[in-house]
Amino acid sequence: MHAKRILHRPSSPTGSRSHATAAPASSAADWGLLLIRLTFGLLMAAHGAQKVFGIFGGDGLTATGQAFAGLGYRPGKLFAVIGGLSELLGGLGLAVGLFTPLAAAALIGVMINAMATVSGAHGLWDTDGGVEYSVCIAVVALSIAAIGPGRLALDRLFPWGTGGWGEAAFALGLGGVAAAITLSL
Repeated sequence: MHAKRILHRPSSPTGSRSHATAAPASSAADWGLLLIRLTFGLLMAAHGAQKVFGIFGGDGLTATGQAFAGLGYRPGKLFAVIGGLSELLGGLGLAVGLFTPLAAAALIGVMINAMATVSGAHGLWDTDGGVEYSVCIAVVALSIAAIGPGRLALDRLFPWGTGGWGEAAFALGLGGVAAAITLSL
């Protein structure tokens, strides 16, 4: 509850309605969320662009498709497009704070797939090839959906722009269902 007060403080110190028409000033929490969203989102978008476009030192779609096929995804190139675009668009969505629950769901789904097919058999730590990195990505994405993107986001104009249990459940549920469908194919 303490975090909720910090992130969504009343527009006036006393909480009265006398200044309800004044636009609330951005807080340190809003700027902190923006920093997290930009850093995390843009890095995830670049990671997806490596797969899809072969930029930023990435292998590109053909090589990524071959790697996906080697993991059992058939056709590998199609699943490389889906995975790469999920990271690219999910990362961009989080970075600008647009369709935040959907963007979080895209990243959560990709990370569940990564844990199930690549890193799950190697334990927790990334140094052993484990799930550490994927868990961190999924938890940050889920947390942003739960907290909301903050006032410095495009979503501030929409009902889901404040985050909450519903938004977090949507992100986790959709990401989980999408991962389950992908893994079953």
